[in-house]
Amino acid sequence: MKLKIRPLADRILAKRLDEEKEQRSSGGIIIPDTAKEKPMEGKVEAIGPGRRNDDGSYQKLDLKIGDRILMSKYAGTEVKIEGDEYLILREDDVLGVIEKK
Repeated sequence: MKLKIRPLADRILAKRLDEEKEQRSSGGIIIPDTAKEKPMEGKVEAIGPGRRNDDGSYQKLDLKIGDRILMSKYAGTEVKIEGDEYLILREDDVLGVIEKK
């Protein structure tokens, strides 16, 4: 059974995109996973309904499921769901959407 997550308000559920599993320095030294910087690129997996306005209506998010995003390095909260690692963050923590031309 596949688990469904629905973020609340203006939050999104994103998965970090790893470009390489094993990285080496210019001298050929293998850099362990614990010393690597977290990737700033991710993919939107789920979005919330949006931010609630003063009149009670929702302001929809500019993002959609499947968008590749650039996010702040230390933004959001890391969660582990069924063995996969995700990040829950607010729309404000997203720096931009990566579009292919």
